[in-house]
Amino acid sequence: MTAPLPPGSTLGILGGGQLGRMIAVAAGRLGLQAHVYDPAEAPPAGQLAARTTTAAWDDEAALAAFADAVDVITYEFENVPTASLDLLGARRPIRPGREALRVSQDRLTEKEFLSGLGLSVAPFAAVHDAASLAEAMARIGTPAILKTRRFGYDGKGQARIAAPGDAQAALDAVQGAPAILEGFVAFRREVSVIAARGLDGSVACFDPGENVHEDGILRTTSVPARLTATQRTDAVLLAARILNALDYVGVLGVELFVTDAGLVVNEIAPRVHNSGHWTQNGCAVDQFEQHVRAVAGWPLGDGARHADVVMENLIGDDVDRVPEIAREADTAIHLYGKDAARPGRKMGHVNRILR
Repeated sequence: MTAPLPPGSTLGILGGGQLGRMIAVAAGRLGLQAHVYDPAEAPPAGQLAARTTTAAWDDEAALAAFADAVDVITYEFENVPTASLDLLGARRPIRPGREALRVSQDRLTEKEFLSGLGLSVAPFAAVHDAASLAEAMARIGTPAILKTRRFGYDGKGQARIAAPGDAQAALDAVQGAPAILEGFVAFRREVSVIAARGLDGSVACFDPGENVHEDGILRTTSVPARLTATQRTDAVLLAARILNALDYVGVLGVELFVTDAGLVVNEIAPRVHNSGHWTQNGCAVDQFEQHVRAVAGWPLGDGARHADVVMENLIGDDVDRVPEIAREADTAIHLYGKDAARPGRKMGHVNRILR
């Protein structure tokens, strides 16, 4: 068993967005230094990290220096280039490990992995041209959704196909990128489980949260989710099964559809997750501290929920409502330090405690 990192050690974080920012805050609370690596000038996480390296993902000298300056490396997003990870991993442990990234970076690989575990997923098929799309639609039917296999998030990199006549427009939308066609799932609601696994194989899960999306972007997460006791147990056990299959270390987000036939896995995210932000004010140990504990080799914390919470994302001009929100009782504001609001850009979130 690897010894836990002592206070004063340095956690390297790949990516300097809001998730990296909140990981840095959690690391600081545990007495660890945060060192952020990001190609962007003045990333949000850099405002709160002890140190920031600004360099491209293919800057081998900068990557090597970063690795040599930290004790363990984690990441806030899953699309770090493979060559960068090869260089970094030769010098320092990367947690979560490469298998989780390999699976989650490609939607087709992810669906095959999940179905290989015996878990239910939406009908799917690989698409690389018009002929394969036509074949996939014939098998899966419409409506369906065409998604790029890589680099999609918050509704980007995907196009809906309501009827076969929409096929060409959908192909044009993904601009020739390798893609996957997914059949629609008739679901009652979407929930997510934020789960963690430690270096010692221990697993801890937060209560499932119920999600509402608008235009492909998460708008709110509410806990407790409207689930039966059996559904709640099944969701947690399902997440633990994925963690163990990946030999995972860190926090993982698992998005699920609740259907009449059972739980269907929508996707997994090998990192802290937007739908877990409620834990910051609903639990003694939130998802960010849980992630730091795991990757640093510490014991996992107790993720028990002590309050009902509704998390609301502040998207674009929503941030202008902050002065008004600040007057609300039982409401915690979390802003990301971003310089300008744009449509679809997450500027912060609020957690409202329900009493």
